[in-house]
Amino acid sequence: MFKKRSRAGFGPQMHIRGTVLTALMVFIVLGLVVTVSVIGIQNRNRSGNDRKELLHLWENGSYDETFRMSGDLLEEQPLDNFFLTMHGFSSYQLAIAQITAYNTMNYIDSCIWSLRKAMLTKEGGRDPRIRYVLGKAYYYKGPSYADLAILYLEEARDAGFNAADIPEYLGLSYAAVQDYRSSVASLTMALDPASGGGETSYVSDLRLLAIAQSYIGLGQADAAKAYLIRCIENSKDAEIIVKSRLLLGNILKDEHDIAGAEEQFTLILEEGGEDAEAHYQLGELYAAAGDTTRARAEWRRAVRIDPAHGPARTRLNM
Repeated sequence: MFKKRSRAGFGPQMHIRGTVLTALMVFIVLGLVVTVSVIGIQNRNRSGNDRKELLHLWENGSYDETFRMSGDLLEEQPLDNFFLTMHGFSSYQLAIAQITAYNTMNYIDSCIWSLRKAMLTKEGGRDPRIRYVLGKAYYYKGPSYADLAILYLEEARDAGFNAADIPEYLGLSYAAVQDYRSSVASLTMALDPASGGGETSYVSDLRLLAIAQSYIGLGQADAAKAYLIRCIENSKDAEIIVKSRLLLGNILKDEHDIAGAEEQFTLILEEGGEDAEAHYQLGELYAAAGDTTRARAEWRRAVRIDPAHGPARTRLNM
């Protein structure tokens, strides 16, 4: 028969076991704490190194590498403000360097996605640079997004971020929403040398043309003509000159200066070669004068150059 152990005999052994288990648990917990701390330090060190590398790539103009690396890091930390901002900024730089509209829009969409998320973070919500780039990205999305371009560019400026190209983008965006007074005010500011813009570059020619178009929208033909003549006389860009002559010719036609309008449309053809719109407008002048034969000849030329020219096709009942 087995001997029965007394209850008192079990007591010391249970106490020893409890002490050992407690010590073991404490050891395990301490081990976990140390492991988590080490992992946390390693992650912080890695994150710090990643940020330094990203900043180095950005400062050296390696926008494709910045875009790729920030995208990879966002898969691990999708709400990190720095990674979101760098991804958005590099997306914008890649967008404006593209040749095709399709590729440009892909990068612009990526830029908007990243920067809208960055604005939701504490740091991003206070950073006017994010609103500045976001406003320009919405400008490139097209006229349907001009109101958002205005919103974020104005917010950036109100926050004290005064980039030299903000007046230009605002002026063009205001024109897109047909707020011509604000457009003229912004574009005139963009032409001010103190704003960083000169008057001999292609960009300045576009500003002059945009101001003229805004004055047309305001019904101020004399002011529009002054800027159009300035474009024609100073620009070295053939496309801008053609657009300016077309606008000026239409203003002169509305003022019943038929000879002046005809001169502008004819000069387009003499200086730059065939142009469907110039031929169409000449046809309109001849039709108004009762010369339907010459008018139809001009409309036919317009359709030969541009088979999709709607107004000329309508005139020819095509």
